[in-house]
Amino acid sequence: MARSHRFSYRLLFLLSLTFETARRLTSADPNDEACLKNLRQNLQDPARNLRNWTDNVFSNPCSGFTSYLPGATCNNGRIYKLSLTNLSLRGSISPFLSNCTNLQSLDLSSNQISGDIPPEFQFLVNLAVLNLSSNRLSGEIPPQLALCAYLNVIDLHDNLLSGPIPQQLGLLARLSAFDVSNNRLSGQIPTYLSNRTGSFPRFNASSFVGNRGLYGYPLQGMGKSKGLSVMAIVGIGLGSGVASLVVSFSGVCVWLRITEKKMAEEEEGKISQSMPDY
Repeated sequence: MARSHRFSYRLLFLLSLTFETARRLTSADPNDEACLKNLRQNLQDPARNLRNWTDNVFSNPCSGFTSYLPGATCNNGRIYKLSLTNLSLRGSISPFLSNCTNLQSLDLSSNQISGDIPPEFQFLVNLAVLNLSSNRLSGEIPPQLALCAYLNVIDLHDNLLSGPIPQQLGLLARLSAFDVSNNRLSGQIPTYLSNRTGSFPRFNASSFVGNRGLYGYPLQGMGKSKGLSVMAIVGIGLGSGVASLVVSFSGVCVWLRITEKKMAEEEEGKISQSMPDY
């Protein structure tokens, strides 16, 4: 009798555990739901590539490892990857994207998304890949990205980003790919992003080119206070040449005047000697 009771309790426990697991796998995490809903609201989709991104799906976007949203990948019932590349998307990036706390990869590249990079990305503590390249993003790169300790890819090339590269990004120990080329960045490249590894820099010049105000190793220019541009050197050369010509011409004029004066004095002396006395 006691045995049958113990068996019944174990069976009930297993059934309740199975039911709870199934419930978690078939219901959305409220954070993921808010993340997806706000992301969609902030994006304009003229090509209707996100037509299946609706509130009904946001409430249940995953079933275990299966996603019902195009461009989303699930892991154990949570959104862990978003890849919405080359979809002609416009609008801006919602700061509520940080609610997808299980997100490991975010790729919104090759769209027409504008606005700032949300500093709230700091709460994506599991983020390893961030690709926002080939958009119209502006403003500064948020230094808070350095709080995403697992980041190993930051790709922000071909945007309209301005200001300096945050020094803090050089402290990301796992960072293995970094590209901010073709923006409007300025200032010196952070030391920890340009340190040499043996005879090679951590990231080569191709990661930084196309930013007129950016300087320092590994770019060829060493900054405004160090070295001179080609135009400056040419200007100095031309200026020196003109100055030399002016000095030379002035010297010749002075020499001619002195010579002319001496000749006049000598001529006057000869005339006075040849005149008779009265």
